[in-house]
Amino acid sequence: VRHRRPLQGLGEGLAQSTLLKMEAIERSAQAVAEFYRQAIDEQAQCVLAFATAAVRTAENGGAFVSRVYELCGLQVEVVAGETEAEIGILGALGKQDGAVVDIGGASTEIVVKEQGKFTYKKSINIGVVRLRDQCGLQKDKLLQTSREAVKQFGLVPKSSVYAIGGSATAIAAYYLGLKEYDAQKVTGVKITKAQMQATADKLLSLTPEEIQASSCMPKGRADVIAGGAVLFSVIMEELNIPELIISDRDNLEGYAIRKGFEV
Repeated sequence: VRHRRPLQGLGEGLAQSTLLKMEAIERSAQAVAEFYRQAIDEQAQCVLAFATAAVRTAENGGAFVSRVYELCGLQVEVVAGETEAEIGILGALGKQDGAVVDIGGASTEIVVKEQGKFTYKKSINIGVVRLRDQCGLQKDKLLQTSREAVKQFGLVPKSSVYAIGGSATAIAAYYLGLKEYDAQKVTGVKITKAQMQATADKLLSLTPEEIQASSCMPKGRADVIAGGAVLFSVIMEELNIPELIISDRDNLEGYAIRKGFEV
């Protein structure tokens, strides 16, 4: 059972606080327990779970891990930023060389692999939930905050760049005008810098309700997707990336591969 459904903002409020909200912990832990029960009902022999930036950066991230274990006995592994980057590129590219950018809720990772070796990997604490909490839908503020954060990446080796994760695939589905999400249609889509900027502007002109009604946007992502498109466009502009290649395969597959499973 492979779940990409967002956990309704586990990291909400982390832009202003170092603590996860207790209601967010409970809501998300209940969702994980529901996923776990579904996996068991579907006769899964092994269930794996990992947490990323929201949990690893919050002072009370351990409370989320403990609550999941209390509810269903599932042990959640909290992965480091560089590990998150590594499993992202492993899932998207396998043994191929290339670069991957992954915008999450609370962090963004870029990793580059050349001749089978990692030559660059970095995680920064900016993502779509943090952007929403800090900037709302104010374009100028989103651009300024994104530009300041992206400077932390410094010089990134040039390579073909793949975009992975829920924000990337949701933006691609919106860009394609899909009414139902289709991983095969999304994977391999190329979005140029100009097209990403135009998509960001279009999303910023709509309310979350209009975005939800006009596309196959996953519930819980409509209010953060415009900020994600802005951040992608700034990354492309600042790092001189002419186009992004979208991949539905990401750190979920990469984590399973790292644990010895074939996916």
